[in-house]
Amino acid sequence: MARTPAALRGQILESALRSFAQYGFRGTSLQHIASDAGCSKASLLYHFANKEAILAELLAPVEREAVALDARLAGLDGEEAALTAVSAFADLTVRFRREMKVLLETLPERTAPADPALDGLGDRLADALAGRSSDPADQVAAWMALGGMFMTGAADPPMSDETLREAMARAALRTLGRASGGDGDA
Repeated sequence: MARTPAALRGQILESALRSFAQYGFRGTSLQHIASDAGCSKASLLYHFANKEAILAELLAPVEREAVALDARLAGLDGEEAALTAVSAFADLTVRFRREMKVLLETLPERTAPADPALDGLGDRLADALAGRSSDPADQVAAWMALGGMFMTGAADPPMSDETLREAMARAALRTLGRASGGDGDA
């Protein structure tokens, strides 16, 4: 039975994500993706102009979620901002483990975010994690928590999503010097 164009496109994206996560963006060829997806390179190129177009589509859901998280955190302050940021960023990182790994590898080559709303996102997330505190110690802890969660998601440790999410949230809260009771969501 022939695949629909949408099904083939989805298979190409899944194959690309799996290959990028395993072999790296640079280490994955279009031919490898096409072979893994069970199609010709010409079929792949019908759906995507190049590897960068595939990457952009793979990272689009992460970017949308990050923009939504940023909007959610915008109206929060203090403990509520910190706890919500920890919980929500841990969730995002775990849900998009493979994408985080690919993003980490390709980050040095990305000159500008695809969505202008992502510009300065790291600063805003760190500010929320710090509970909007301007104390240098709080700011350093926030960047360490943010970087640690990102790196842990990109490392894709072999554990269940729930175990990873809980461990990341607890560790981030310890780094931030905040109590680690409950699920970390305010």
